[in-house]
Amino acid sequence: MTASSMPDSNSSNSGQSAVEPMTFDQLGVPEPLVRVLRKDGKTSAFPIQRDTLPDALAGRDILGRGRTGSGKTLAFSIPLVARLVASEGGRARHGRGGAAGSGSLPRPRGLVLAPTRELANQIDEVLNPLAQAYGMRTCTVYGGVGQGRQVDALRRGAKIVVACPGRLEDLLRQRKLSLEDVEIAVLDEADEMADMGFLPVVERILAQVRPGGQRMLFSATLDHGVDAVVKRFLKDPKIHEVDSATQHVDLMTHHIFRTTQAAKHDLVRRLASGTGRRILFTRTKFQAKKLAKNLIDNGIPAAQLHGNLSQNQRDRNLGAFSRGEVKVLVATDVAARGVDISGVDLVVQVDPPADPKSFLHRSGRTARAGRSGDVVTLVLPDQWRDTRRMLRMAHIDAKPVQVTADSPEVTELVGPLAKPVHGWSLQVEQPQASNGRPARSGRGGHRGRSRADRRFDRGGQGRAAGRGRDRRPSRFQRSSEDRPVFDREDGPLDGRSRVHRHSGNGERVHGHDRGRAGSRFDADRRGFRRGHRRHRRDDNPFRSASKR
Repeated sequence: MTASSMPDSNSSNSGQSAVEPMTFDQLGVPEPLVRVLRKDGKTSAFPIQRDTLPDALAGRDILGRGRTGSGKTLAFSIPLVARLVASEGGRARHGRGGAAGSGSLPRPRGLVLAPTRELANQIDEVLNPLAQAYGMRTCTVYGGVGQGRQVDALRRGAKIVVACPGRLEDLLRQRKLSLEDVEIAVLDEADEMADMGFLPVVERILAQVRPGGQRMLFSATLDHGVDAVVKRFLKDPKIHEVDSATQHVDLMTHHIFRTTQAAKHDLVRRLASGTGRRILFTRTKFQAKKLAKNLIDNGIPAAQLHGNLSQNQRDRNLGAFSRGEVKVLVATDVAARGVDISGVDLVVQVDPPADPKSFLHRSGRTARAGRSGDVVTLVLPDQWRDTRRMLRMAHIDAKPVQVTADSPEVTELVGPLAKPVHGWSLQVEQPQASNGRPARSGRGGHRGRSRADRRFDRGGQGRAAGRGRDRRPSRFQRSSEDRPVFDREDGPLDGRSRVHRHSGNGERVHGHDRGRAGSRFDADRRGFRRGHRRHRRDDNPFRSASKR
């Protein structure tokens, strides 16, 4: 299903004609929300907000199609809060709502599904002030961190949940909450959830939401199964299309720099050395980590953002970039969606992305909300053929230029150079809980240490060997897709070294001496911890001979 297949009376396109700006008051937004928006400097609505708000506030299902950075978050956050408040009175009269009792399940009334943790946090930052204007609570639910605080927030009466599908379905299976009272459900970046394989989970979640409620879905495209979700869960939706999914922003200037492998490293460093905010995209996590280290070694402070980082590290790095403590962010495509940082002057695609959609989402980190920005794509000789095809599909007609780090085109684009900072490192601070102690993190909620780590420590040997070292992250971390992935740089789950040694007789030994009492595995890996008794030596002098 596409927008053109819907009735003409049911669709609109904001990009076809110039319309006078409208204030939120004129669009029927309640006065308490208008005050919150005005305090944040928002007085006039963007095109997608101007088109969708009247229909959304009236309770219609919405299908919004538009590029990233077009203002979709406010377009669904305002009606989500306003309509929940309007129905709050009737629910209060019937004794429903509020914090969950000791024997009852939390029952939120609003739900927003997002594909990544970063996007979920960005949505909550916009949504929470609006909800607080009416005394409502919001909470975020996503993987990569312990679920304890998320469950506590639900039990304290969070009315609106912003969630990634994976962790939310996990909590539903544990019966930590119920979606039976959800009146309004929103799917943001539905096409990205489809690309990540989340649509089956999304459909199972929406099937648990109360029938007859309002649904709002925002997506750049309707491919990869998104159209099936629209047909199943949206009832006679009003379609609003701001811009094509493959249309670039007018205020965005594209630069295609052709270079060689020998000249590329100096060129990247020069592009990163300006004074403004800039994001450098790489294809892999390893490349992002390596490039950030190279920039720091050359006096250019740079933060990383990729799937190998824990959630606390990602939040810390992204926060430092958004606050201006560091001007360069080296990222993989985990940041291509959901990272809404104002004032990004330059996006550098160190490696061309794999497809036009990724190209435009990377580019969309700049030239947001009416601001101008530049996008540089670096192309090696063997990448030119595929890149040219991708640019044609993305409707980018910039002329390629052969450059080096000293080319005038590069010098003009970079502008004044920032003063080098040698020996720089991002301050690592342990997040603090409300009681002043270090906050717990990790899947188990035990300050980043797995249960097996602590069990091994009780044996004494592991504790002595590991004293003074940095805590290792758990073996399994959550990627931006909110799914478990194996991190090759982390230690194994039981706290031992991943390196395999070989004993003199050729037997394989895992991290520790064969036959050590308390070892988790025996030498031939057939026994668990205690192992088979015939493989163990019992040197306890106090044990009776009959029990040996």
